[in-house]
Amino acid sequence: MNIQSVNIGRSRPNPWKRLPATGIDKRPVRGPVAVAAPGPKGTGAVGLAGDRAYDVKHHGGDDQAVYAYAREDLDRWQRELGRPLPDGCFGENLTTVGIDVNSALIGERWRIGSALLEVSCPRIPCATFAGWLQQAGWTRRFTAAAVPGPYLRVVEPGEVCAGDAVHVVARPDHEVTVARSFRALTTEPGLLPLLVDLPAFPAVERAAIRRRLDRWPDC
Repeated sequence: MNIQSVNIGRSRPNPWKRLPATGIDKRPVRGPVAVAAPGPKGTGAVGLAGDRAYDVKHHGGDDQAVYAYAREDLDRWQRELGRPLPDGCFGENLTTVGIDVNSALIGERWRIGSALLEVSCPRIPCATFAGWLQQAGWTRRFTAAAVPGPYLRVVEPGEVCAGDAVHVVARPDHEVTVARSFRALTTEPGLLPLLVDLPAFPAVERAAIRRRLDRWPDC
């Protein structure tokens, strides 16, 4: 289990949202990259040095510091879509090999290089993602597949580099995976009660889920 590439975003115009730019165009970089907790959402700061988010309302901050996606899942999409999908093209910071990132548990911790990262929540597709791929019906298709990849928070800062091993150093005592939490937030709202008491799931999201469950207990 290792990191195939570490990817940093290039600023591009964003015609798919009312924003001047997007950082979804991520490309592999050489050498070690510093990783640190970026702080609260709203500034555009993310975990990897040299990268940033431009949709500061929905991206960036401690709970979405680093985004990981599996090369194996990219390969499956590549076959389905009939087009090349290079590392970083889904906007991921870390392209992994040999680890099922969607079976990772919320709160699971990974040691990569000298950094310690924690799985926090799944990626939810947005208009920028759909527009970037220029694939009709992409949001619906990506959602149905339920292989979103996880966002990770930075527990201990350090450096990561292509070729670094991914060591799973802690797994919490529950069964809520990245894929299951994604289905709860999208296609299977009956699973939402599983998320409200997970301390590693973003607090803002848990509060929103509680309000939703209070209004519509049967979701």
